[in-house]
Amino acid sequence: MPLIPDRAEEPERRASRAAPPRPDATGFAVFYEANFDAVLGFVTRRTACPHVAADLTADIFVAALQAAGQYDPRRGAPAAWLYGIARNVLASHYRGSALEQHAVARLSGHRLLDEEDIAALEARIDAERAARELVARHSGLSEPLREILDLVAVDGLTPREAAQALGLNRATVRSRLYRARRLLRTQHPAAAEHTSIPLEVVS
Repeated sequence: MPLIPDRAEEPERRASRAAPPRPDATGFAVFYEANFDAVLGFVTRRTACPHVAADLTADIFVAALQAAGQYDPRRGAPAAWLYGIARNVLASHYRGSALEQHAVARLSGHRLLDEEDIAALEARIDAERAARELVARHSGLSEPLREILDLVAVDGLTPREAAQALGLNRATVRSRLYRARRLLRTQHPAAAEHTSIPLEVVS
């Protein structure tokens, strides 16, 4: 079975309307179909390797299924909850000096991609090149500012959704977005020219 669902790509924001996964095969299949594009987009905005993208995408869905009971619809949309999980999965994957060994072990391990999967992933990775360049431009900021900026300016979350994804209060997100905007304009003008930061107040 190909990794990439055999259907026309739909807007990533469709994930915001999709319910969280239920711990049964049917419920998870529906959740996977509804959120696949959003998760793959999040991953390919941060890696240019098809094999790593495939593994990380699968890991994110496994983590989401395991954490399904923790989802609280009163706190916001499923998309923000899912991006919070995705961010944690990527952080743990890329943490520490063992990254290269871990990646090599995974590439020789459990997931083999066919030519159709690789071609689809490479096309998606190529489409997200500008987003990866934008992430790289933000690299000079501190991690607390960069993580907020990437979720809002790169992944398209609202400040409110970014607060949910990171488990922060809205005042903190508002403050960090303001600081990130100010620092980009004063210290990284080239990056600021290519970064769209919403002016909306987190309500």
